[in-house]
Amino acid sequence: MIISRFNTRRFIFLFFFLTWNLEQGTASLWAAKLPDGLYVRLETTKGDIVCRLFTGQAPVAARNFGSLVSGVTSWVDPKTGKRVYQKKFYDGLVFYRVEKDAVIEGGDPLGDGTGGPGFEFEDEIVPELTFNESGRLALANSGPGTNGSRFFITLEPMPQLNGKYTIFGEVVKGLKVVRKISRIDADDKGRPRKAATIKKAVIFRVPELP
Repeated sequence: MIISRFNTRRFIFLFFFLTWNLEQGTASLWAAKLPDGLYVRLETTKGDIVCRLFTGQAPVAARNFGSLVSGVTSWVDPKTGKRVYQKKFYDGLVFYRVEKDAVIEGGDPLGDGTGGPGFEFEDEIVPELTFNESGRLALANSGPGTNGSRFFITLEPMPQLNGKYTIFGEVVKGLKVVRKISRIDADDKGRPRKAATIKKAVIFRVPELP
């Protein structure tokens, strides 16, 4: 009986060890196929979304987003009014607005589209970056020069948004996950009745993996 239990435990350990290595190898394989650049992986309760950041065309937005993801910049918690240091901003936040097969929005600690990191910065409108195609990662705002932490991802061409929002990235993997989130049951204002959460956000660079 003791030998049986030992073998069972050893089998379980080997199973999870091999599974973990397989996952790491798979991640390395698809990441190796990506063009060189800076990326963010949003690990959500519905699956992973990977976006390439436009560091050359929207450097301020990309740098701000990356700094909040990694926790290297401080921010003010809108719930308490206190400054937060060395804490990853996006981990645990929900997607607070969805529009079926069109768009999802996230990045607000309050979870209602009114909160942010306690600071704002100017737009980076680049003529060659447009919403004429799906999969755009852009900053949500309340008007010109009010960018912070809130973002949205599009699922269809939205040329009506051109010139109004800073596009700072694009989805390269996980667009089906974005669509799945967009189809969550929501009220008439697009607020999901069941939360889809960013469990963890990770910045990584290709060819170097995290």
